[in-house]
Amino acid sequence: MIRSMGEESNKSEAPVDEGTILLMDKPFQWTSFDVVHKVRRTLGIPKVGHTGTLDPRATGLLIICTGRQTKRVQEFADMEKEYTGTLQLGIRTPSFDLETAVTEQADISTVTQEKLAAAVQGFLGKQLQVPPMFSAVKHHGKPLYKYARKGKTLEREAKEIEIKEFSIISFAPPNVSFRVRCSKGTYIRTLANDLGEILGCGATLVELRRTRIGEYRVENALTISQFENLKNARELSPIETDEQPLPA
Repeated sequence: MIRSMGEESNKSEAPVDEGTILLMDKPFQWTSFDVVHKVRRTLGIPKVGHTGTLDPRATGLLIICTGRQTKRVQEFADMEKEYTGTLQLGIRTPSFDLETAVTEQADISTVTQEKLAAAVQGFLGKQLQVPPMFSAVKHHGKPLYKYARKGKTLEREAKEIEIKEFSIISFAPPNVSFRVRCSKGTYIRTLANDLGEILGCGATLVELRRTRIGEYRVENALTISQFENLKNARELSPIETDEQPLPA
């Protein structure tokens, strides 16, 4: 089973270093590795990993594998992802989100609900997406964002992704609330930027939350506070090591 809320465990079960899987709700301004370090320190075991990076400004579901269960990291990473978020029309930033300052502003008066809906539909399906410079993609062993922070722009290889759903939840100019279902490796910041380019006014991601990975939902995840308060955190029993994970 997936450990999400602090159920009591049986001390006769295998020790925690046999491995467990935790559903964690990553807080705003925490890196994914901040969560990994928190779990590592709390459980007192060195082998801990996550199954798909979230940007510091993003929140939501992060699946953490410990001990022997780290061999399943790629299994979870390959699963479909779902996000909700908000983008702001009429502004552009180098990072495609608010990590960097706004460098351009544009009029959005020509953007209508109909024009927005038509543009969004054009993103559905398989396509090639170029990772943003402000990303953790490696170039000569160094993350791209380190080059970007020095003002450098490098050639990046486009990756195939698939957008399975891109729907508008609400449109209150200049803000657009949306939901996206997509394949692994999709950068929602890039999606927001590309939408802004098609609309001709620019767009920047201002809020993002990962709500689902495969069948696992953020509603079943532990907050950092809940994880810290688990009385039996050091006695978490391992999940069942089935080839296919069970829904939370």
